Amino acid sequence: MGHPSPLAGGTQVEIVVPVRNEERELTDHVTRLLGYLESSFPCSWLVTVADNGSTDATWTRAQDLAAAHPGEVRAVHLDLPGRGRALHAAWLASDADVVAYMDVDLSTDLRALFPLVAPLLSGHSDVAIGSRLARGARVARGLKREIISRGYNLLLRMILRVRFSDAQCGFKAVRSDAARALLPLVADRSWFFDTELLVLAERSGLRIHEVPVDWTDSADSRVNILATALADLRGIWRLRWGLLTGSLRVPALGAARPVLLDETIGGSAR
Repeated sequence: MGHPSPLAGGTQVEIVVPVRNEERELTDHVTRLLGYLESSFPCSWLVTVADNGSTDATWTRAQDLAAAHPGEVRAVHLDLPGRGRALHAAWLASDADVVAYMDVDLSTDLRALFPLVAPLLSGHSDVAIGSRLARGARVARGLKREIISRGYNLLLRMILRVRFSDAQCGFKAVRSDAARALLPLVADRSWFFDTELLVLAERSGLRIHEVPVDWTDSADSRVNILATALADLRGIWRLRWGLLTGSLRVPALGAARPVLLDETIGGSAR
């Protein structure tokens, strides 16, 4: 299965590619991912194609990939759509040391994959995110999406007092023990899943590592920006309300102290 593990036996990293109605690019892009892993990724790995509610030939393509690459690719199917739903199911079923995901469009340069997972394999960090807004990132996308992305992450910092810089980049990894502790607390099963997972991880004291990425906007993106933005705003309010009222209880999983909602903007953590 890819390169032999330099650290331990078993699968070190499982990379989930959540897909819905991606029959046109699934085979080509997963094949490109496999080529990178086989030539350049120094850990044992497994790629899981997680089809969530496709109505085209995506599931057939996923099964074909699994059949063509036994031991390297597996395919799972969920009847209902939702990136968060696919990740929730695939990550909880994984026996790898680290679970990760990336968007099927491969917008993020694959050379960032090992820097993403290395701090988790070493035990230095618990969660790792690709960031398009961190110093050193190189991003090619339109002005409208750039403004929306920066505005959304600014809103998170103002309302939920988060420290991470980019909630929605489709390039993340989590230590499996941390994932098993956090996932039962994450209510969203769609696009807000990423943000909710990171907020809960930070609040629980887990260490979040950021990797600046090279990222190119996909011309084939079919995300409904308005609908996603409204759902994200509802998610932000739900989290804020839950944290303020105590109805959302976050366990202490790490040594870092969580930020308090009543801290003044721009102030330091008490």
